[in-house]
Amino acid sequence: MQTAVRPLTRAQQARRQRVIDAAMSLGLEGGYEAVQMRDVAARADVAMGTVYRYFTSKDHLLAACMVHWIEILDTRLGQQPARGALAAERVLDVLDRALRAMARQPKLVAAVFMSLSSPDPAAVGCQQQISQLMDGIITRAIGEPQPPDPGERARIIGHVWYSALVGWISGWSTMGRVYDELSVAVGLLLPAELTDGPAGSGHGK
Repeated sequence: MQTAVRPLTRAQQARRQRVIDAAMSLGLEGGYEAVQMRDVAARADVAMGTVYRYFTSKDHLLAACMVHWIEILDTRLGQQPARGALAAERVLDVLDRALRAMARQPKLVAAVFMSLSSPDPAAVGCQQQISQLMDGIITRAIGEPQPPDPGERARIIGHVWYSALVGWISGWSTMGRVYDELSVAVGLLLPAELTDGPAGSGHGK
């Protein structure tokens, strides 16, 4: 039986956000190893117990940082929607914006991606949130008319985005190659005749 989780008060939300901001700041400076819970507590000006009240582990905290980052991206995309006449162009536009932001903070990106491989159940929950957020971002960029199974196509594009970025983080790929791999995947999954042309309305029946 699951225990009901009480919503955080405004003060608790503010303290939790300070912890996330502190972890992101440390990760930006020194990557995964620089994010130590004691240092996070000191930078956030909270007690160690406060950090662990909201985050079960360092990996949970860093995964939550990724959730927060994508929520910010989602908000910005709501203010400046995807550009492009075709669905594939719009999806590549939003993914390119994400890639450009990541390229400016490689140490932080490496830190949060490392946390996403953690078996910590709380980190796994963040992984699921990240997948849902990315699915939503990509699906909205696809727009109308939608192809058959837009959610499944968005999910596969999200998987390519993630795996291609792992190559960049590991140092054996470049951001240019990440974009090229995404271009291929998006072109295959969202061809113009399937999503934008009049012939697409009856395709797949």
